[in-house]
Amino acid sequence: MDKLVIEGGVPLRGEVDVSGAKNAVLPILAATILADGPCTLEGVPDLRDIDTMLRILRELGLDAERGPGGTVVTEVRDPTQCRAPYELVKTMRASICVLGPLLGRRHRAEVSFPGGCVIGPRPIDLHMAGLEALGAELRLEGGYILADGHRMSGREVYLGGAYGPTVTGTANVLMAAVLTPGTTVIEYAACEPEVTDLARFLCAMGARIEGIGSPHLVVTGVDRLRGTRWRVIADRIEAGTFMTAAAITHGDVTIRGADLAQMTAVVAALRRMGVEVDRCPEGVRVRSLDRIHPTDIVTMPYPGFPTDLQAQFMATLCIADGNSFVTEKIYPERFIHVAELQRMRARIRKEGPTAIVEGVDFLSGAPVMASDLRASAALVVAGLAAHGTTTVDRVYHIDRGYERIEEKLEGLGARIRRVSDRVAVPADAEA
Repeated sequence: MDKLVIEGGVPLRGEVDVSGAKNAVLPILAATILADGPCTLEGVPDLRDIDTMLRILRELGLDAERGPGGTVVTEVRDPTQCRAPYELVKTMRASICVLGPLLGRRHRAEVSFPGGCVIGPRPIDLHMAGLEALGAELRLEGGYILADGHRMSGREVYLGGAYGPTVTGTANVLMAAVLTPGTTVIEYAACEPEVTDLARFLCAMGARIEGIGSPHLVVTGVDRLRGTRWRVIADRIEAGTFMTAAAITHGDVTIRGADLAQMTAVVAALRRMGVEVDRCPEGVRVRSLDRIHPTDIVTMPYPGFPTDLQAQFMATLCIADGNSFVTEKIYPERFIHVAELQRMRARIRKEGPTAIVEGVDFLSGAPVMASDLRASAALVVAGLAAHGTTTVDRVYHIDRGYERIEEKLEGLGARIRRVSDRVAVPADAEA
């Protein structure tokens, strides 16, 4: 099992490339189940989660192989395979997004019910309710969702939930609807850029979707979808992580490929913290010259502040000049990183869904343990600024969502290295 060892205190400087968005690639890969003919995806990052999805697609009768330069080519070979096994689904909750395209294209599915998650409950009831609203028949048996879509037709679907719309639920219903006869109206659809990218990919295959980028989607079913070539969007969460790394180290970093139009809430938060954020021809330049100012952050559905950057911003606010309040309204239990940051001398008090962060003069390097994907990124960010050595254990979590993070940070001047103690990664590791 690998670890990251970080000698903190070095301001990051230089340029770094942002990879393709993991959260966009995964549903787009699932959507290739719908295509008649090969699909070629460009800008696909080399991540564990992508490898897992490719294995699932092969189980479902697709050829799915990586090519040179971050390309992936998929093509349906055996359309009779409809079972996504527990052994694979348990390692990645995003595997559930094969349910929609299986129903839309093959009219049946057997998908393992996803398990628990360390960041709190992440139910799929909205997924199932949305598909049932289209006329699918679903039941849970032996830990699997058994679904029949032969009677599906275009209808109205509402996807609102207690914590806002469901992102992967929107993707599932959208992928089921594009080949379903009639007109489907999806109300309170998620508006995240990753959902928009999926919708545009489907349109490139021949789907008819109106209202892309809005909470009101109108889908007119078509008879078939063709294969296509598509370049996925840049990963706004990776870009935001590098922004916090530049801020906490008082650095000067240009993040090539970052799209500020997708990050308005993130940019606003950084500017409140006294960090300079400027658009440039390459992407975005982030400079932090003075001590971090305290601010309040509330996670919300897009275009609000993303929950996937909550932990990284909390780490940065640990050295702010005053008190900050971080409120989690998407996953109220997503605070497992608090205890590990406290090991690094952070002063954080949790009260319900809010963490009160009292800024300190400096963080102290310590051995810490990653609990999930974004928590591991937060610990790396904290370690970059801490006095002394920080060792981040269980970095298989970070490998799920960040492509060669230690190499990219090293290119910015960070003193970071990966070491291995040769312990196997748990087969069911999931964030």
